Amino acid sequence: MKKKFKAESQRLLDMMINSIYTHKEIFLREIISNASDAIDKMCYLALTDKSVGMSRSDFEIIITLDKENRTLTVSDNGIGMNEEDLEKNLGTIAFSGSKKFAEEVEKADKEKSGAASLADQVDIIGQFGVGFYSAFMVADKVEVVTKKYGEDKAYRWVSEGAGGYTIEEAERDGHGTDVIMHIREDGESTAST
Repeated sequence: MKKKFKAESQRLLDMMINSIYTHKEIFLREIISNASDAIDKMCYLALTDKSVGMSRSDFEIIITLDKENRTLTVSDNGIGMNEEDLEKNLGTIAFSGSKKFAEEVEKADKEKSGAASLADQVDIIGQFGVGFYSAFMVADKVEVVTKKYGEDKAYRWVSEGAGGYTIEEAERDGHGTDVIMHIREDGESTAST
């Protein structure tokens, strides 16, 4: 079932695509920044829970260009998202999961005496939560396939822009997220750079 963005989100998406960003290539930096944030969250979990069994060198961001199908995919093995996270982080434009994460880390740091602030060490980019939607400057459709660490189900979020989005169950082997951007013909030269 297709869900609609809230009215203010539709206006923000249109404004952002058409005027906030002056250089189309910024979309790739924003998508990679989101992947990096997800890895930071997973790395933090690995530092605080030894059962995770991952070290910093285990994390990766992979960029795949499929010219034949006109897709650009950014994949990570970060914390991933469940259905609720998708609804909260991608269903409401300008919600910042990264900002909330930074606030939670800072609160936990304050509760520990004498510990250096992890919040100062975690690089949080795109605190206003709009960077993900810059993908629509070059893509006419964006898919997000994701699986949250510690959970069995994966989900697929799909949107063609301000018209709304769908969320359904999907398949993904491990935790993390794939952002699959279907590049428009007029966005091709930017996406291939």
